[in-house]
Amino acid sequence: MRVGGMTAGRLAGGGGWGLMALASVGVTLYAARYLIGDGVGPMGGNPFAAPWLPVHVAGAMLALLVGAAQFVGPLRRRLPPAHRWTGRVYAVGCLVGGGAGLVLSLGSTGGPIAGVGFGLLAVVWIATTALGWRAAMQRDFDAHRRWMIRSWALTLAAVTLRLYLPLAVMNGLPMPGAYIAISFLCWIPNLLVAEAYLRVRQPHSAGLPLG
Repeated sequence: MRVGGMTAGRLAGGGGWGLMALASVGVTLYAARYLIGDGVGPMGGNPFAAPWLPVHVAGAMLALLVGAAQFVGPLRRRLPPAHRWTGRVYAVGCLVGGGAGLVLSLGSTGGPIAGVGFGLLAVVWIATTALGWRAAMQRDFDAHRRWMIRSWALTLAAVTLRLYLPLAVMNGLPMPGAYIAISFLCWIPNLLVAEAYLRVRQPHSAGLPLG
């Protein structure tokens, strides 16, 4: 089906990108409160909150703000230098945010199991971003795109986390248990969706080693 010269699929994709960008900006504005005052806020129970929480928030905010623009086709095609430089900014934001997040996971207020969930997120986020950066440096742009799609899916854990938490409260779920589940649910489904997308849109990569 075509609408005004555009396929319905392209319209849906554009709408999906717009929603991701809007959600990223919203979460960024919400998280900015951690950079005000003592930078710790309600996470003061985490022994590593000072100084690592503001560092984590700053890196993740940077990644969220810049990341959505990286998947805009016209930017990549018409302004390759801008794509490269904003890509470097995005990667730095992920690596800084992931490194600080890994430290924070060691003192998670949700307990050791939640700490494992968030710690694994940090490790996989750092790894996918670093592998995507390396692929770009090696000019393997197909692998670069695949790794960065995975990285972006993990960056969006900041969004899905903030969707699941109020849903748990609204449904009357006991928060200790819900928080442990969310420490995994905020990123594993995101990564599975990214993998499914890669298999559908890039079927030649199915069955091959990731990256």
